[in-house]
Amino acid sequence: MQKILFVCHGNICRSPMAEFVMKDLLAKTGISDVIVESAALRTDEIGNDIHHGTRSILVKYGIPFSPRAAWQITAAKASEFDIVIGMDAYNMADLKRLMFPEDMAKVCKMMELAGSSRDVADPWYTGDFETTYADVLEGCVKLLECIKKSRG
Repeated sequence: MQKILFVCHGNICRSPMAEFVMKDLLAKTGISDVIVESAALRTDEIGNDIHHGTRSILVKYGIPFSPRAAWQITAAKASEFDIVIGMDAYNMADLKRLMFPEDMAKVCKMMELAGSSRDVADPWYTGDFETTYADVLEGCVKLLECIKKSRG
């Protein structure tokens, strides 16, 4: 069973959006043996549910989601995943400090999956959840393509 972890600063906007978008794409493709989770790199929002802007976007696009509580990743927990995906350069720097050195090979930035070096737009600062959704969807679609290719 493959395990994917999306991370962002607080685990209330970008990473849970990616978690639910990816789960939806996998379900629509009939792939049921991939575990998808999301976590925070910082403690600011621990215990909080997803941001109302993220919730609104998921509802708008018909993406199922459930109540959840933001939680902070640890190096030990991160080592349980096959791929750990950060949303921006700050997340990547945090992951580099957090992760066991031997696990860094499974870390990538979301938009790198789509062939870009740009960051996923952070709606916490921009208020633009549509742009964030477009970035997340683009990255998740590319990740799904990689998963399908790896299965032949």
